[in-house]
Amino acid sequence: MSLAQRIARPLLAATFVTGGVEALRNPKPKVPAAEDVAPPVAQPIPFLPDDTEQLVKIDAGVKIVAGLMLATGRLPRLAALALCGSLVPTTLAGHRFWEEEDPASRGEQQIHFLKNVGLLGGLLFAALDTGGRPSVGWRARQAAQNTRRGAQRQAKSARRAALPSN
Repeated sequence: MSLAQRIARPLLAATFVTGGVEALRNPKPKVPAAEDVAPPVAQPIPFLPDDTEQLVKIDAGVKIVAGLMLATGRLPRLAALALCGSLVPTTLAGHRFWEEEDPASRGEQQIHFLKNVGLLGGLLFAALDTGGRPSVGWRARQAAQNTRRGAQRQAKSARRAALPSN
């Protein structure tokens, strides 16, 4: 892991860990905002509860665990993806600036919305970062290409062996 990654990952993760701890300790203030978004998001997933407060707590747990994983470099790509999955509904529930009537409140919610969009961009970078190693897709393409070349060599050898010798 590079020095930049050692610094950037904990910085990116800090807001999720602290926000998750706060939401886990005191979920009630988040429930009204989550009421419109959480149940429809959770409904297609059979093992998630219907209770919005429980969903807020689960989201807080995801933020804490995935944030700590990202900060410590343990499965950072998976952790970043989990945080992306948690951040999108949180942003849509908590920062609906387009519904605000008061211009000051609208501006404040828009700033928070855009901050979360920026965090989402950082998480996407973290999720796509291979740490200098080739990605799984690249390795799969290389393996397929090597297999194809080997098969072509074998076929060529078989054709040569089948030709009559002079």
